[in-house]
Amino acid sequence: MGEAAADLPNPYEVAKRELARACEALGLDPAVYRILARPLRFVEVAIPVRMDDGRTEVFVGYRSQHNDALGPTKGGIRFHPQVTPDEVKALSMWMTLKCALLEVPFGGGKGGVVCDPKRMSARELEGLSRGYIQAMAQVMGEEKDIPAPDVYTTAQVMAWIADEFSQIRQQNAFAIVTGKPLVIGGSLGRREATARGAVTVVREAAAALGLDLRRATAAIQGYGNAGSVAHRLLHQLGVRVIAVSDSRGGILDERGLDPAAVAAHKETTGSVAGFPGARGIDNAELLTLPCDILLPAALENQITAANAHRIQARLVGEIANGPTTPDAHQTLVERGVVVLPDILTNAGGVTVSYFEWVQNQCHWTWSEEEVNRRLEERMVRAFRRVWEAAQRLRTRDLRLAAYTVAVARVTEAMQVRGWIHRTDSSFRS
Repeated sequence: MGEAAADLPNPYEVAKRELARACEALGLDPAVYRILARPLRFVEVAIPVRMDDGRTEVFVGYRSQHNDALGPTKGGIRFHPQVTPDEVKALSMWMTLKCALLEVPFGGGKGGVVCDPKRMSARELEGLSRGYIQAMAQVMGEEKDIPAPDVYTTAQVMAWIADEFSQIRQQNAFAIVTGKPLVIGGSLGRREATARGAVTVVREAAAALGLDLRRATAAIQGYGNAGSVAHRLLHQLGVRVIAVSDSRGGILDERGLDPAAVAAHKETTGSVAGFPGARGIDNAELLTLPCDILLPAALENQITAANAHRIQARLVGEIANGPTTPDAHQTLVERGVVVLPDILTNAGGVTVSYFEWVQNQCHWTWSEEEVNRRLEERMVRAFRRVWEAAQRLRTRDLRLAAYTVAVARVTEAMQVRGWIHRTDSSFRS
């Protein structure tokens, strides 16, 4: 979005910088930062896969287990050509904070494999998925580290992983992963959980700001599962979604876009671009449109120092991980834009993954209504904790507020477990 990749911030350095700000705001022992600034364990593996043409390709895989003070680590596995160790470490740290913020009894984990899944057959992807868990089996398990889907991984990938781990264990071990197909222990409501949680947070923030959603407009960058479901849910609340985009382009219609029609068009053509009756725009233009709510739901580093001063939305809800660079975030806060941080806004996915894990452990299933009700309760409570923390800190920076709530909870767990000495407990948020 106007900046060269080399000029964009390293996600791990960004995560550590935000962590340092929270520790300073809470007045914590420097040992807290030193513990949380790096993963407790980082694993790199080689995964040989026999390709369809008969050759053996060796893929590099990573797993970062950031902190398990609150419980076993938890986090997705992404298959992407640009996966890096620092990206995986940052995402695992953010997952620790999400779980703490939502009071989910997990720590943060994250995994990735450097590959281009778009150029791989289903058989090759299955070999890669099984090879990943074979290589990681010693450090994973339902009480150790529980993966889930992420970028370019699916319920089918989770099914292969669950099956491979079950064969290693010589018993069914479906709770090893979440985001599975329903038939082998997946949870109802999991597919929509990220978007549903995000829209719940947007709704609560709008109420706190006095923004009437029935008269509000919104733009959504990214029209995968999260973005498309968010469109539908916002539409149900009366929000007029005027623009959406995906990797191939975007569309704008000030009268409002019908979510069912747009989803059907993308299903048919592979993109939202070219939707009848709408004007074509690009992703950069979408971000700076005049609207009340902007939802970046695509990739990291989309709102940068180059475009932050042109953002016209009143409320930005980060559905993607790290869509706003630190400099851009500071600019938005100074301009009075309310930024709902990713560790809060997109935490619905890990929350319902936790529900799936609970159901697996209990050998029981909940209705979709039950899952959605429990998700709603947790997202509302988390938003209110963050909002109240911002009032106590006398700041409009909800990212700092969210980090302090999360870091305080992890710190308390580390203290009572004896990892660090207990000092002043006034930091609790």
